[in-house]
Amino acid sequence: MLSFIDLTLTASLVVIVIFSGYENFVSRIDEAEHRDWPESMGKIDFTGLKLKLLSSIVAISAIQLLKAFMNLKNSSDRDLMWLVIIHVVFVLSGLMLAWTDRVSGESHGAPAIAPPPENGH
Repeated sequence: MLSFIDLTLTASLVVIVIFSGYENFVSRIDEAEHRDWPESMGKIDFTGLKLKLLSSIVAISAIQLLKAFMNLKNSSDRDLMWLVIIHVVFVLSGLMLAWTDRVSGESHGAPAIAPPPENGH
């Protein structure tokens, strides 16, 4: 079951990279011509693509780590240690990337968090 989830995450990652990369670097896809087009696909910018990509890699790494922990008899302590280290590096990289994007957005005048809408008071 974990292998199936891992394969599904990998396939969705490939689809996200293909379509978002095409939209960001080649040409815009007209969503009006494609009724079945997911709304979120046209709204992923380069920063969002980086974060989605890294979060998918973290999820895939977590599944690999879980598979290793479920099969402790066939895994050495050294293998488990390296899997944990690699996973922690991916998680920390994702956190650092998100933090730097947030700081970069604040320094360019974009608000970090959108202000609440005015309700006339």
